[in-house]
Amino acid sequence: MTVRRIARWSATHPWQAIVGWLAFVAIAFTAGNLAGTNQAQGPDFWIGEAGRAEATAAEGGVSRPPVENVLITPAAEPVAAEVAQRVRGLEGVADVAAPEVSPDGRSLLVVITMAGDDQQAGDHVEPVLEQTAAVAAAHPEVRLVQTGDASVERGLSAQLGQGVLITKAITLPVTLLILFLVFGSLLAAGIPLLLALTTILGSVGLYGLASAFFPDAGGAVTSILLMMGMAVGVDYSLFALKRVREERERSNGELSHVAAVEIAAATSGRAIVVSGAAVIVSLAGLYLASDVIFSSIATGTIIVVAVAVLSAVTVLPALLAKLGPRIEGKRRARPAKLWDRLLRPAVEHPVPTLLVGLLLIGALAIPGLNMKLGVEGINTFPRSVPEISAYDELVAAFPDRGASHMVVIRGETAERATEAVAGLSTPDSRAVSSVDGKIQRLELPIPYSAGTPEADDSLAQLRAQPVPPAVSIAVSGEPARGVDYSAHQAERLPWVVGFVLLATFLMMALAFRSLVIGALGLVLNLLSVLAAWGALVVVFQSTWAEDLLGFTSTGFIGSRTPLMLFAILFGLSMDYQIFVVSRIREAVARGLPTREAVVDGITGSARVVTSAALVMVSVFVGFMFIDRIEMKQIGLGLALAVLLDAVIVRILLLPAAMSLLGRFSWWPGRIPAPAPALRTPAGRV
Repeated sequence: MTVRRIARWSATHPWQAIVGWLAFVAIAFTAGNLAGTNQAQGPDFWIGEAGRAEATAAEGGVSRPPVENVLITPAAEPVAAEVAQRVRGLEGVADVAAPEVSPDGRSLLVVITMAGDDQQAGDHVEPVLEQTAAVAAAHPEVRLVQTGDASVERGLSAQLGQGVLITKAITLPVTLLILFLVFGSLLAAGIPLLLALTTILGSVGLYGLASAFFPDAGGAVTSILLMMGMAVGVDYSLFALKRVREERERSNGELSHVAAVEIAAATSGRAIVVSGAAVIVSLAGLYLASDVIFSSIATGTIIVVAVAVLSAVTVLPALLAKLGPRIEGKRRARPAKLWDRLLRPAVEHPVPTLLVGLLLIGALAIPGLNMKLGVEGINTFPRSVPEISAYDELVAAFPDRGASHMVVIRGETAERATEAVAGLSTPDSRAVSSVDGKIQRLELPIPYSAGTPEADDSLAQLRAQPVPPAVSIAVSGEPARGVDYSAHQAERLPWVVGFVLLATFLMMALAFRSLVIGALGLVLNLLSVLAAWGALVVVFQSTWAEDLLGFTSTGFIGSRTPLMLFAILFGLSMDYQIFVVSRIREAVARGLPTREAVVDGITGSARVVTSAALVMVSVFVGFMFIDRIEMKQIGLGLALAVLLDAVIVRILLLPAAMSLLGRFSWWPGRIPAPAPALRTPAGRV
């Protein structure tokens, strides 16, 4: 009843609700911008033995300094001298080393050491890039490129931002077109899109404020927030708007818009609140991953879902009541016979239908058993980023500047630490000692790329070496961070999965007062996720789709992707199940047998749920245009799972299972009584 009362107040006080919403969005966005985003620091990313090594190195003052590498080919000392002269006095530059000659004598390397930590280096790398670009422009006879952690991060961020703009340029018009085809009115089509955009604006501001407690890990977090904001923002508005029009059509226009809004709030509005809560609970499971990246994603997506729900139950009723007949468009006949024909096999022959549906899902899910996980790194990032292609040139000219193991040694005495370093050193290794000599950092270059089996084997051998007495040793570096991160994810996976499974079961069971519906929702959601995982393996662990989707296969799935998809998909899958099962429950409340209620509920919601699925799929597919394999994996996984939910689950599995279960579907609760909203007199205002 609370949702209904809020909607009624908004519908009868539309201007207050609209102005209040705009004020909320403006205040949230402005406050977030003024407060700024609290970025995660280096220690926030430290995990496992690699994290212990980084902490020990920081304690001894021997951490790897952030450096920028400027490669000049062919070797030209005057050009190297000009680079050094231009950047030496810049803010944020701590030191410029003398030029190094490559082993083949063809190239020069100027190493620029940045002041502070990685984040501070990122803040000051832009002027360095500008100066090296100026030198390159002044000397076209040489090839001058720059690479380093700060410049690579800047290049990746710029490319990701450009990709998101392209995605928006594709998604917005496609979404508007889908909504126009659904409603036959440009004004009605624009409302969900407008609310989704304001939802995103407000959420971005709130996310900035929330970063004071949950630091922002950067990267793809903002992109996922935008993706989820568009998906759920449009969907929630679409469900409510469609229900208002349906109630008006059912009464042949006799029902006032305020009364229609109130009925929609008591039915679709309640489903929106339950659905949003289910998504939020599922996403909260990501906090159990004990990972700053997952915490950032969980925070951003929880905020955007909560704001989308808020907009759907406050300002949307005001807009619908205020615009009145202008959003109605053309009247359409009641549900398509096509859906009735599609559903009849499931309700009349549930067992064969279940078997067919399970075989289809199983065929997609089985390849997931061969999933290999890995961590994105410099070797998997797109070569279209200049700073990353520059890294390839750097390693080709200076092999010892590629991947390396960072061994951090702490001894009870300086002599013990020095002895341990001597025992591990190689001809091309480099050591740095703390002031007291008790903590030392040893760099061991390896002739392998990080993430390869050879690099992982060399790390395992290094970590397996006996540790001398009175000495502690920890290994970090690119290979170690990848291995430790994957191991950490594998350790936390059961906790996240267990929480999400239990939480979604309880949400469905409580929402429909049925343990059977809760268990059924759990199983169907899990099947969709497993199928999405299997599809990722088929597409991204092999090479057949490289040209089609514009990527180079790494031979593995990003270690964050399965867990992220699991939490997000469980929440989003609940959307459709809650809306569809709510309509089935309404039909049962009107006295229909469960089998007939299944047909009535699914057919009655078919057009709007299909439209919502198309919107979500278009949003997720848009992210496959970003030249970043992790974003492509997330986009494909989400799009495919939503498609499976809307087709195989909704047309085959759900109706077949509920038809087979019959009245037992609602156990242990009783057959629901008609909702109060459904008894509202047609002429009530």
